[in-house]
Amino acid sequence: MMTAQATSPGLVDRLPQVRGSYEPLADLGRMTWFRVGGPAEVLFTPVDVADLSAFLKHKPADVPVTVIGLGSNLLVRDGGVPGVVIRLGKAFNTIEADGLTLRCGGAAVDANVATAARDAGIAGFEFLTGVPGTIGGAVRMNAGCYGREIQNICVSATALDDTGKVHKLSLGELGFSYRHCSVPEAWVFIGAELRGVKGNPDVITARIREIRAEREDSQPTQSRTGGSTFANPAEAKAWKLIDDVGGRGLVRGGAMVSEKHTNFLINAGNATASDIEGLGEELRRRVKEKTGIRLEWEIRRIGVAKTDPKALVNP
Repeated sequence: MMTAQATSPGLVDRLPQVRGSYEPLADLGRMTWFRVGGPAEVLFTPVDVADLSAFLKHKPADVPVTVIGLGSNLLVRDGGVPGVVIRLGKAFNTIEADGLTLRCGGAAVDANVATAARDAGIAGFEFLTGVPGTIGGAVRMNAGCYGREIQNICVSATALDDTGKVHKLSLGELGFSYRHCSVPEAWVFIGAELRGVKGNPDVITARIREIRAEREDSQPTQSRTGGSTFANPAEAKAWKLIDDVGGRGLVRGGAMVSEKHTNFLINAGNATASDIEGLGEELRRRVKEKTGIRLEWEIRRIGVAKTDPKALVNP
């Protein structure tokens, strides 16, 4: 049940006119792979770059903005997300090949970029078939797997700052490191230019199939999960650290640590975001207590708990 705070029309009335859509109290849980979490106070879907730029330029300074993508590496807390949540639409879901370069919109799905590269005879993108998400999110966190990361193929990326100004950022300006880039969190990635090497489409196809098979074999791909929960610390593998503290199969409410791969948390059917986050924190506590190593969340957590005064749903 929504509170009076959540149902008041105040926020939409304060936002600038746009050509895209505003959706008050949008259900974010249905947009995430975990299928949990509270609503967005307002969800904004811009129709193009100009629409998004104008929104950022004219929105009230006190209104927080959060950007989401495919929802694969995301946990929305049960109290919802105050302010405006931006989700890029079709105009940002573009992939164009030019020689050995792909120009991709921020909402382009990583796996689709991998197959587009294959179709264009470009190698080096195969790992993206194992990255669940969009190019914008992949650039934001320097996503990677199977020995490759976005920084290995990225030439440049385009982002809007919090005033709506467009910035084209070179590889060096992106400041990539493990699961991180140095671009301010408030900036919105709207596209990237990626480059590979000439390849044989048959060989590329074989590698894509191999990666898909490896994922199916080693990860709970058929479960409601958010991908890898924690980044691997420099000195160890997160899954091994979790396994060594008795994490495999551990349950909290409706959340469970995958028995197939212990660095994956699962919504076993009726989990809340609190269950999932609490289970993750319990794993972090155990690992820190036993080894002294502090696991860092790789899954992005947004919003507030139900008990927070800013919550958009009743406790």
